[in-house]
Amino acid sequence: MRRRSFLYGGLGTLAACGGATGERGTAGGGERFRWRMVTSWPPNFPGFGESANRLARRISELSGGRLEIDVFAAGELLPAFEVFDAVSRGSMQMGHSSPTYWRGALPAALLFSSVPFGMLPAEHEAWMYHGGGLELWREVYGAHGIRPYIAGNTGIQMGGWYKREINGLADLSGLKVRISGLGADVIRRAGAVPVTLPGAELFTALATGTIDATEWNGPYNDMAFGLHEVAQYYYYPGWHEPSGVLECLVSLEAYESLPPDLKNVIETACMAESTFVISEFKARNQRALATLLGEHGVELRRFPDDVLTALRGHAAEAMQALAAADPILGRVYDAYRDYAEAGRDWHEYSEGFYGRARRA
Repeated sequence: MRRRSFLYGGLGTLAACGGATGERGTAGGGERFRWRMVTSWPPNFPGFGESANRLARRISELSGGRLEIDVFAAGELLPAFEVFDAVSRGSMQMGHSSPTYWRGALPAALLFSSVPFGMLPAEHEAWMYHGGGLELWREVYGAHGIRPYIAGNTGIQMGGWYKREINGLADLSGLKVRISGLGADVIRRAGAVPVTLPGAELFTALATGTIDATEWNGPYNDMAFGLHEVAQYYYYPGWHEPSGVLECLVSLEAYESLPPDLKNVIETACMAESTFVISEFKARNQRALATLLGEHGVELRRFPDDVLTALRGHAAEAMQALAAADPILGRVYDAYRDYAEAGRDWHEYSEGFYGRARRA
C-alpha cells in the first residue's frame, strides 16, 4: 500500500494540507481524496493486517481511484492502542482495529465486538444490522467524532494458550493471563490477574514468564505469532469472545467532506471485507488447527465444566456491575441482552438442535 514510500516522501505534503480530510484534489473523474489509515496490527500480519490492506484496495478500486488510502501498521506512525484517539481528534482519517481495545476511552465500545457467553457472529451481526445495534454504535462513537463500520468478524475464538493445565478453579488463582475486552473483568473475579498487551508482544511475554497464559484469536492467527512454541496447552471454548468484530473507524469530519457516492463506497467496501474475513478465518482456522495438532504436538484441552460454570456466573456479575457504573454501557448492554434473549429460541431450534443432530 505504498506505506513506507509515502511515509518518508509524503508526510510533509500531508502536514501542509492538514486537517482530517487529508489531501484533496480535482481531476477529470471528480474530486479526489488521499487518506491515512492507522491500524492496531503488525505490518502485513495474517488476517488482521492483510484485511486492513485489502480494505484500502477495495475502497480505491470501487472509487475508481478517487479515494486512496495509505495504510500504516502499528508502530509506523502510532502505537497499536492509539488508533481510536488519533481518528477521534482528526489527525488520522481512518483506523482499523477492534472495539475491545477502547475500554479506557469508551467502555461501552467493548459490547460492539462481543460479550462473554454472548451472541455468536451471525446473531451479533443480526443485532447490529437489524436490531438497532449499528445505530447505537454510531451514536456512541459519534460523540467522539468517529463513524464506525463492521469490517470483519473473526468468529468465535479459542480459550487461549496456557503453560500449565487448568483442572479446576484453583488453577486460575494468581495466574497472569493476557486477555482483552470484557473477559478481563470475568477472569479477575475468578482469581486470575488480567494483563493487557498488544499482539506483537505476546510471544516474548509468554516465553519470558511475564504472563502465564494468553488468548489472542484462533489457530490461524495464533500460529502466525508462534504461540505454540512457548505454551503447551491450547484451551477451548473461547467463552470470553464468541464474536470478534474488526472495525473500520472514519473521522466524522473526513466522512462529511466526501460526496455521497464515496460515502457509499466505504460502506460497500466494509461489508464486502466483512464477508471475506469471516469466511477466511473459518477456512484457515480449521487448517491451522490440524497443523498445530498434527505437526507441532499441541495438546488440546477443554475447560472443565465447573470452570465454565463459574466463569458464566462471574460474567453475569461483571456485566451487571459495569452496566451500573456506566450509563452508556448500561444502555448498550440492555439493548444487546434484550435482542439476545428474544432470539434465543430460534437459535436453539435451528443451529442448536442441528449441531447436536449432526454430531449424533
